[in-house]
Amino acid sequence: MSRDPRTLIRIARESGQEQTAEPLDLGARVRELRKERDWTLEQAAKQAGLARSTLSKIENGQMSPTYEALKKLAVGLDISVPQLFTPPKREQVSGRMVHVKDGEGLHQVTTTYEHELLAESLTRKKMLPYRARVRARSIDEFDGWVRHDGEEFLFVLTGVVKLYSEFYEPIEMRRGDSAYYDASMGHNVVSVSAEDATILWVTSLT
Repeated sequence: MSRDPRTLIRIARESGQEQTAEPLDLGARVRELRKERDWTLEQAAKQAGLARSTLSKIENGQMSPTYEALKKLAVGLDISVPQLFTPPKREQVSGRMVHVKDGEGLHQVTTTYEHELLAESLTRKKMLPYRARVRARSIDEFDGWVRHDGEEFLFVLTGVVKLYSEFYEPIEMRRGDSAYYDASMGHNVVSVSAEDATILWVTSLT
């Protein structure tokens, strides 16, 4: 039975395990980031454009910073705002890696695509990378839009494709072109070159 990208994503998710996030101590996180840079309170406050007393209260959990203060902290520490809330889980770093030779991924064939799943043996992935040969030549070959959770990155490897999406005009894409989009928005891809185009797709799984 043929499988579409939604089924591939479900398979990838089912190979992992659900994990419950631990609550974050924002003050401790800010202090950790400051000490990683070997900054004093005064230095960090100056970098962030905050009063020393304000930064001290944030680190000690004596006040909840406004979003503006969070943005200033992120800029001062040269990180993004989300990174303030997502400390690296050092105890979970395993240095794991999987190498897949050309053509040795897990193949799944549908009427519109030929998928080759990459890194299929790696469990609890955050991303699902797969190479696809685009067989479809018309949007009419699809049974409606493809939609699924997460975000998706598309990179054209060979040939020419047309990316159709629910809220935008179709985009013609050639080798080296890329697109990053909300995967819950309906989308489909067809080949418009004489030969089947090939693309790399990377889909988030979290």
